[in-house]
Amino acid sequence: MAFVSDDKNGHTMAPHLVIQGLALAPGEEWNPQLPGWLFIHVRLGMGYCLDKQENLELPTGAVLILSQNHDTTIRASQLTGLTLSFFRVVPELLTGLITLGEQSFFENAGRRRELARQLLGREHPTSVKFQGLHDYRNQQDLLFRVKLLELFAGAFGDEFEKHAVAEASPVDAKERLRQILEQTLASEWLNLSFAELVEKMNCTPRHLSRIFREIAGMSFRERQAKIRLARASELLVTTESKVVNVALDSGFQSLSLFNLMFRRRFGLSPSRWRRERHNHGRRISSPRKLLLVN
Repeated sequence: MAFVSDDKNGHTMAPHLVIQGLALAPGEEWNPQLPGWLFIHVRLGMGYCLDKQENLELPTGAVLILSQNHDTTIRASQLTGLTLSFFRVVPELLTGLITLGEQSFFENAGRRRELARQLLGREHPTSVKFQGLHDYRNQQDLLFRVKLLELFAGAFGDEFEKHAVAEASPVDAKERLRQILEQTLASEWLNLSFAELVEKMNCTPRHLSRIFREIAGMSFRERQAKIRLARASELLVTTESKVVNVALDSGFQSLSLFNLMFRRRFGLSPSRWRRERHNHGRRISSPRKLLLVN
């Protein structure tokens, strides 16, 4: 077991699709400030999930699911302390695996209270599966990450299944666009041009611009830039590729444009952003002790 300290701001870049462990002393609190969805398994002890509307008791074996939109504090019992394991999933970083429609599902789920914070008992299938993952021999391989994704999608049960099997009725241009968004992988949008989408839709550019903003909540260029920058940020952290290659692999044809948009989105140049992430390493917010689960 290794221990990792906090940064001075109490923030972290906890790895995506990696199980980590956390030990809270009796009465200690943790306010997880992590992007994406957080799956927390109570391994030992008891604690409480506190927010403005409702407090929940966290018994041993339970699983707590939180969206990044949910402001929650976790407090260990004064008697027993609390040992947790957790992993996070950022749908925007799964550009080669999920469609824009599925990304939209998770964005909307994060705004629905019944999905944005879920407490599953120790006998719930998700809790049982999470417990079983601790015994997996190699938690760094691809198969293990696939199991985490399966756990993530399965936790939404019928809600996600309904979304996955829903068929769009191509009655008009709006429904055709909705169908394309549902069926196209996010990674395919990296190099898709607006002209190509116009041709697919068989409508005027002006009409497509209007209905795209109506359905997606932003323009085509804004949506594409969001996907490209999410891809670039992941490549900067997980690869040693040169910045120019990261830009090209993320769909940018101009390095200067990539640098400008990256700085506008993240407040730092790509090179400096990468250095800061590497320097910070794997850290967690607020609690004093972090156990890396093997």
